[in-house]
Amino acid sequence: QVQLVESGGGLVQAGGSLRLSCAASGRTFSSYVMGWFRQAPGQEREFVAAITGSGGTTYYANSVKGRFTISRDNAKNTSFLQMNNLKPEDTAVYYCAASTVVANTPSAYRYWGQGTQVTVSS
Repeated sequence: QVQLVESGGGLVQAGGSLRLSCAASGRTFSSYVMGWFRQAPGQEREFVAAITGSGGTTYYANSVKGRFTISRDNAKNTSFLQMNNLKPEDTAVYYCAASTVVANTPSAYRYWGQGTQVTVSS
């Protein structure tokens, strides 16, 4: 069982930055692929980024590549999403999730956080 808690969301102007954190419970954090997803009102939940258990490989959606960076600190059971050059279309609720496989589909992730709102004003 893994419990995930996101933090770091907020309101930011276009071009600004935010850093999201995802704190995980449990002693097997490093065995999980960690992913970040987002969901805007009226839209499906979409993949943003993922990182393997060791942190050695990362994956990004094309829409955020070059602007967002996913990382993790296994000693602190925490995953991060650094978001730079934010755009109004990045506005959404952001969720972190844990999976035993590398995937970009929500159904592959067994554990989810409650989400944190990110709002980017133009």
